[in-house]
Amino acid sequence: MAKVEIYTAMACPFCTRAVKLLTAKNISFEEIDVTLSSAKRQAMKSRANGKTSVPQVFINDDHIGGCDDLFALDQAGHLDRLLTAAS
Repeated sequence: MAKVEIYTAMACPFCTRAVKLLTAKNISFEEIDVTLSSAKRQAMKSRANGKTSVPQVFINDDHIGGCDDLFALDQAGHLDRLLTAAS
């Protein structure tokens, strides 16, 4: 299975949507809450090519993007393939 990481923040509806999609696909993932941690937010920003919005999703250490990007991959039929790839 793929290594999935998602940076989130409290009270973020896009984070909730992205987490629900991954959960519905029975994918285990690491959720990293950046709400109260400037260090975690800075790490996310570095990994996400300067992006500061949440969520930011990584699959096998590749930056996928945010919620809309995750759903677009799913709609195009590419997300399941990425999620089943070995890390």
